[in-house]
Amino acid sequence: MAKDGSTAATDGTTTGSGDIARSLELLWGTGDRPSRGPKPGLSLDRIVTAAIAVADAEGLTAVSMRRLSTELGTGTMSLYRYVPGKAELLDLMLDRVLGEPLPGATGHHPTGTGRTAGADHPSEAPPADWRASVDAMARTYRENLRRHPWLLKINQARTVLGPSALRGLELSLTGLRSMGLRDPELIGVIVTVNSFVEGIARTRADAAEAVRETGLSDEEFWDNQRPYLERAMLSGAYPMMASLSEDTFSAEFDHFDFGLRRLIAGFEALVAERTVAGAVDGAPARAEERGEERGEDRAEERAAEGTTERTAARK
Repeated sequence: MAKDGSTAATDGTTTGSGDIARSLELLWGTGDRPSRGPKPGLSLDRIVTAAIAVADAEGLTAVSMRRLSTELGTGTMSLYRYVPGKAELLDLMLDRVLGEPLPGATGHHPTGTGRTAGADHPSEAPPADWRASVDAMARTYRENLRRHPWLLKINQARTVLGPSALRGLELSLTGLRSMGLRDPELIGVIVTVNSFVEGIARTRADAAEAVRETGLSDEEFWDNQRPYLERAMLSGAYPMMASLSEDTFSAEFDHFDFGLRRLIAGFEALVAERTVAGAVDGAPARAEERGEERGEDRAEERAAEGTTERTAARK
């Protein structure tokens, strides 16, 4: 059981499963830094960088304090002077990769809920159109998952929020604000887009992992099933499946782009619906306001008439 009451995975793949206070101190730069050490030049930045490199090359399970000490040419105990353990290191790794700019990227890349690239570059501004923000959000997160596939192995249900996480959420919300939705709904847009991207990315990552584990390519895998599938289609038991075109399962079809376009179209329908509803709901209010104004005018007219009559009577 972790100090926050959560249960951490044995390999430290649950964010927020270590000493949360220590992770926050390290993320925000408020923790005490080692005043001395046996390895000149060793720093928290170098440790995090080495950990990410190992994870990128061999997966998250390959990351350990012992392995990092080998990579950095120092004793294992020296690392503990900078970071308490793998759980806290994972929090730092996550915030680091979610804040790094993508190669060749020049613009804003919002992804929200801590999932962002370029988060440490405040000069970047979100696209003026919320549709472009959603598109950038999805494509940037997909690219981040391609560069760091181990992100898909992390349980981020309780992410420790560092500077990159908050900056990413700030930029994402800024880019989506023009949708005119309620605040919980804007978060819902971010969650929906991220979940879609993770689903597509996880399917691709699982397929690649299956090839590595079995030694069979996708073509070889399906070729082994072809005779059985052909007999099944000829049996008449699966008429819908048998009627599908030959290119139904073509690798050329871009499921990511198709899904993203449909998501944006769905959001557009919601925004349009809210815009119409807002106009209708606002009409009575405006009419009522006009009625009140007319009533006030009539009252002033009657008061003026009464004053004139009383003046004439006195004369």
